[in-house]
Amino acid sequence: MNDSSPAPLAVPVLDVWCELQCPDCRSALDDLRALRARYGDRLELRLRHFPLEKHKHAFAAAQAAEEAAEQGQGWPYVEAVLGRVEELDRKGEPFLVEVARELGLDAEEFDTALIDGRHILIVDADQAEGKAIGVTGTPTYVIGGERLDGNKSQKGLRERVEEIADRLLAEREQEG
Repeated sequence: MNDSSPAPLAVPVLDVWCELQCPDCRSALDDLRALRARYGDRLELRLRHFPLEKHKHAFAAAQAAEEAAEQGQGWPYVEAVLGRVEELDRKGEPFLVEVARELGLDAEEFDTALIDGRHILIVDADQAEGKAIGVTGTPTYVIGGERLDGNKSQKGLRERVEEIADRLLAEREQEG
């Protein structure tokens, strides 16, 4: 069957380079929620992992976030962990399993995933890509080929993301 209808245009993507033990990433949650509310499914927010050496549970937390995504609760899990960064600092990996249990996820599968490292390649690939494009801290946003660093200050970042997203959406409409 020959379908000659044009392929739907891809929605703009906002890559959010983040780590789940970072207080600055927790502060960025309000901006991410506002962006989700404003754009809905017209903008894809994509979590990218950039665990920092100074946070000893960040690498495990990134792997746990991937397990949560596999179980269909990626963003709710990310928000739950970021909302309690101090607990992650204190409790470490058992806290990651505890949050999974609280969200009704398969906590035993989380525990196994943290032991067997099934998501380690995704985290490693994200971190390597982040380094390659100049990410040095979190949160960092990439949209429309522009990197916006929020690790020093997040002032004005959401507005800048909105400007770029609006431009990309307008270009998409003109093409469509």
